[in-house]
Amino acid sequence: MTYQQLTYEERIILITLKQQGLSIRKIAGQLNRHFSTIYRELDRNRCRGVDNAYRAFKANRRAVARRRRSRRNSHYDETDFLLVRRLIKKRFSPEQIVGYIRRLKLAFNKMSHETIYQYIWKDKEDGGSLWTYLRQSTKQRRKRYKSYDSRGRLANKRHISERSHAVETRRYKGHWEIDTVHGRGSNHCIVTLLERKTGYVLIGKAKDKSIASVNKRIISMINGSGLIFKTITADNGTEFHGYEKLEQLCRVKFYFATPYHSWERGSNENVNGLIRQYLPKTESMANVTQSQCERIAQVLNTRPRKRYDYQTPEEMYFGI
Repeated sequence: MTYQQLTYEERIILITLKQQGLSIRKIAGQLNRHFSTIYRELDRNRCRGVDNAYRAFKANRRAVARRRRSRRNSHYDETDFLLVRRLIKKRFSPEQIVGYIRRLKLAFNKMSHETIYQYIWKDKEDGGSLWTYLRQSTKQRRKRYKSYDSRGRLANKRHISERSHAVETRRYKGHWEIDTVHGRGSNHCIVTLLERKTGYVLIGKAKDKSIASVNKRIISMINGSGLIFKTITADNGTEFHGYEKLEQLCRVKFYFATPYHSWERGSNENVNGLIRQYLPKTESMANVTQSQCERIAQVLNTRPRKRYDYQTPEEMYFGI
């Protein structure tokens, strides 16, 4: 019998049954799986370091990523690396090797420099000496996303996992996501506030990304709108490090997403993409006015959305 990994639908059923209090063995019976499969799934794919919870969507992402990594380089054999080995010994860097191979249009011209690095470190593990030909042979190259980045760290901020589950369900108004959008060639930016339940958006202009400028614009947007603000979820940009003052003045709680987890603020990321139709990334924000920001917001708030059965965010928020 061929083993098949859990599907996304099975993971949805798993978490639903788990929330209902069923035991691992009963869940396994419902899914027609061995109970050890369920144990392994929950252990391998829970959100370690956050709240240790199991989430079907993230579990599926991890499983897909593992499969992709396990297949990586499988379409290359040792003969494909013969030229690579010769070029490494000529002290070509992996990037130079890739460029050289692509210029010659060889059969394996889609090989990436990351593939070559992985080959070199595997060779080192096997006792080989290819790594000694690298210009920085004393340090093993690391992917940046695996390293700890201390820039912009802020003590005592609330993590998104501390946010009420009711916010995640989008059942109630008053829970917002915030971000800044930038252009080219200036420090000017715009601030976007997106209401999670209705998709209603506010857009404000800030003269730069400083805490003072961004706070001033956020306070103006909140107080000037007359709308309900209970929570705001931000990314880890330093422009939001003045959040405690905003909490005091606007009576709202701030939460911060996990670094590099843009999907935790997916609604805001989506509306930023819509804004780019009017304020392209290639253009400066220096000449953008607050009136222009408000006109763009009005267009987006009166545009029918499929997710709301083609009602507009304005209709959703105000019940028009």
